[in-house]
Amino acid sequence: MRYWICMDDTDMPGTKGTGWLVQEICRELEDLGLGKSSAISRHQLFVHEDIPFTSHNSAMCFELELENQKLEPRLMDYLVSCLETRCQPGSDPGLCVTGPLDKEKQMQLSAFGARAKQAVCTKAAAYALAKNVGIHLSEHGGTGDGIIGALAGTGLRMGGNDGRYRGWYNLGNPGDVVSVADLCAYPFIDTVVRSDGSELSLSDKVVIGSERTKTVRMGFHQVVTTTANETADQTGIALRTITKEEAKQY
Repeated sequence: MRYWICMDDTDMPGTKGTGWLVQEICRELEDLGLGKSSAISRHQLFVHEDIPFTSHNSAMCFELELENQKLEPRLMDYLVSCLETRCQPGSDPGLCVTGPLDKEKQMQLSAFGARAKQAVCTKAAAYALAKNVGIHLSEHGGTGDGIIGALAGTGLRMGGNDGRYRGWYNLGNPGDVVSVADLCAYPFIDTVVRSDGSELSLSDKVVIGSERTKTVRMGFHQVVTTTANETADQTGIALRTITKEEAKQY
């Protein structure tokens, strides 16, 4: 049984971000034998003076393959306990949890996520949508405004084409030429794509753009994205992996 789990607004300035807490939760869920967690994706939401946030206004989402559906009450108790005991004082944590949904409900969630990237959304709208599609949405301290991001992050993750994955990877030194096959040999890389999402062939070669590479979520996969290589005239390689700054667009 697969579940989508998203959290938002668990931290405060000067403390570790929500990503650190979610990473701990993923590790503990596996240690407890509750299931196998996926890589964590970070979804950037609207930045506006009317929206309180710690640093970037982003939600963290992951998927969990639950070992046994009968474990669901234990899973929910654990998640709620984590938020109520580990979130920073003054934060406004929100939690969203859902199992598989039909296409229409997924589209409603994805539309909410897309809207939350461009406009101020309300708790009332978030609760109404969660009730309509039949998923868990709860607040666990402060104003509870984190439910907006938690719901939006879930919709964006389910949409399959938003966000960047938590963590940085050293795939080589800047200027190194590597094959797509070599990159795809890493367990955390599904494929290598152009900026439009089209896949490169395994025999293609790319230039490493920076010391650390960020993977992004595209086509429901964890991918390395490439862009035009400025040194193509010298190297003969048309594409390079994106840099840290370029990854911020995802």
